[in-house]
Amino acid sequence: MAIRVMLVDDQVLLRTGFRMVLAAQPDMEVVAEAGDGAEAIENLRATAVDVVLMDVRMPRLDGVEATRRICARPDAPKVLILTTFDLDEYAFSGLKAGASGFMLKDVPPAELLGAIRSVHSGDAVVAPSTTRRLLDRFSPLLPSSTDEPEHKDIGKLTEREREVMLLVAQGMSNGEIAARLVLSEATVKTHVGRILTKLNLRDRVQVVVLAYETGLVRAGGGGAG
Repeated sequence: MAIRVMLVDDQVLLRTGFRMVLAAQPDMEVVAEAGDGAEAIENLRATAVDVVLMDVRMPRLDGVEATRRICARPDAPKVLILTTFDLDEYAFSGLKAGASGFMLKDVPPAELLGAIRSVHSGDAVVAPSTTRRLLDRFSPLLPSSTDEPEHKDIGKLTEREREVMLLVAQGMSNGEIAARLVLSEATVKTHVGRILTKLNLRDRVQVVVLAYETGLVRAGGGGAG
């Protein structure tokens, strides 16, 4: 089945360009478009969508709040934030809201298509190291979402899972983690999957965000304690 995509941007010309690129792909279909976040949420009530390409600066309802509401749905599609500037606060807020990644609006078409396919398959398209740079820059400026030092479910992790989580949060790939811990990549992938399930997280990007919010990883540094 084709990947069902919704384009959300207040600039019609940009949506037209994205639609032309996606329409040329045999495994993708643009099933809906919206000019703001409110229209995007309304569209989801009537249209099944797999991946949302979400602009951030829009009238009525911006992309960050729309992402938060969409990702709270039980049947939530994956959301890719579209931003004009690398490392901007909107990308940070979008990741915290539940987006699986962010892309620059001037990204080459091949990278955009690869990102959509990756998100659809369950991967995050922003490298954890990129997410970490975002968090290093913006987390000191934003209030923590919790006063507690740890997420209530982190205690469910085994010692090995906690170790893998810390390395994911430090921006390492599965291959790098496997080399560090002398494990197979398949074993690391299994550990990551269990971490996501136990902590009710969508992807690796959310692991990095949570590690910062709970103090497992400090801004500008490595693991805490």
